[in-house]
Amino acid sequence: MSDYARGAALAADLVNSAPEVRRISGEVLVDPAALGRFLAERGLDHEPVAEDLVQVLELRRELRAVLEARDEDGVAEAAGELVRRASAGPVLGRDADGRWQWQVETAPRASLADELAVLAGLGLLGALRALGHERFRPCASPVCDGVFVDTSKAGRRRYCTPGLCGNRINVANHRARRRERG
Repeated sequence: MSDYARGAALAADLVNSAPEVRRISGEVLVDPAALGRFLAERGLDHEPVAEDLVQVLELRRELRAVLEARDEDGVAEAAGELVRRASAGPVLGRDADGRWQWQVETAPRASLADELAVLAGLGLLGALRALGHERFRPCASPVCDGVFVDTSKAGRRRYCTPGLCGNRINVANHRARRRERG
């Protein structure tokens, strides 16, 4: 996975955890424990408290605005603001495989939401630079308000959650074809 894909995916996943996106299942981040599971599923180790949840839910609203920005300059400005919230500047360090990578340190007392803002902001800036604004998309499902950044090689992704939204559309199309035939 590229340096920016993880942060861009985190941004989209966080936005898509909202009840207005998950209309059937509702709010994903119902309490600090749910936020902890959400983070763990993305390889982030943290035990959130109630205040973390409140701040992350606010960050989620900010991220939605970035992902829905109509122009590249709007994305760059808003994502840059997210990075500046807790960033102590970039450093060059080795990753787990010993390769040199840019790393952004966060301020020592940065909140969970600010650390997530830095990660998501960097991911969104990287995706904007490498892939362009046209990869920031709404879900193609007519019954979903999700958003995503298409970091796939081909750039043809259409759904925020292909296994959920894409599958629903495929099942609906299949059922419609069966009704037409018989």
